[in-house]
Amino acid sequence: MIFRISSLTAALASALFLASCGGSPNVIPKSRIAGGSSAKPSFVKAESFTLPGPSTTAVAAACNKPRDKHSMPVYSYAERNRVVRTTAYTCSEDDHLIYGSKNATGTQLRYTNKVRSAAADWSFYPVGTTFRIKGLPYLYVIDDYGSALTGTGTVDLYKPNKEIMNLWGRRNVELTIVQWGSFTRSAELLSGRTSFDHCRKMLANILRQRPDLGSVVSR
Repeated sequence: MIFRISSLTAALASALFLASCGGSPNVIPKSRIAGGSSAKPSFVKAESFTLPGPSTTAVAAACNKPRDKHSMPVYSYAERNRVVRTTAYTCSEDDHLIYGSKNATGTQLRYTNKVRSAAADWSFYPVGTTFRIKGLPYLYVIDDYGSALTGTGTVDLYKPNKEIMNLWGRRNVELTIVQWGSFTRSAELLSGRTSFDHCRKMLANILRQRPDLGSVVSR
């Protein structure tokens, strides 16, 4: 699937990021990602997701950052504007069927015209973190996590079905943090789930950054 970039500036920004920073293609259908569905999605007008590319300022700032395993920049918490690798998931995928429509906090996954759920490594984006994606009107909230996200800055966006999930695919976007979530709440939730390797790793990374939360975990 080919997505048109709406402006020359956005095109140059994306090209600069790919050439100079070693980024992956801006949009890859999930059917081409290992483990993704092979179904070919039909066009959904309301969810076409044709977005502007990251700004030249965001791309330039990303180039000198340390990298995660996907060669994407790793930011400090003071930096709210960032270039981020995003993927998409839905509750009907095989690895999410046991959770149904619930997120990792035990509440319902959200997908409205105003607020939508997203998953991330909670030691990168603590639970409750809210953000916006350049070119989209929605407010996203981190209320979920996934084992494949651990140790990365990737953000996984919830979609209501596989068709829309595949339509989003994988793409690098410009993301702006509106408000940071709670490391305390993240540690509380994860401390009861340390039998799962990814939860244990997220909790350990939170405690490396916030050793004062050790008392929360030991309770």
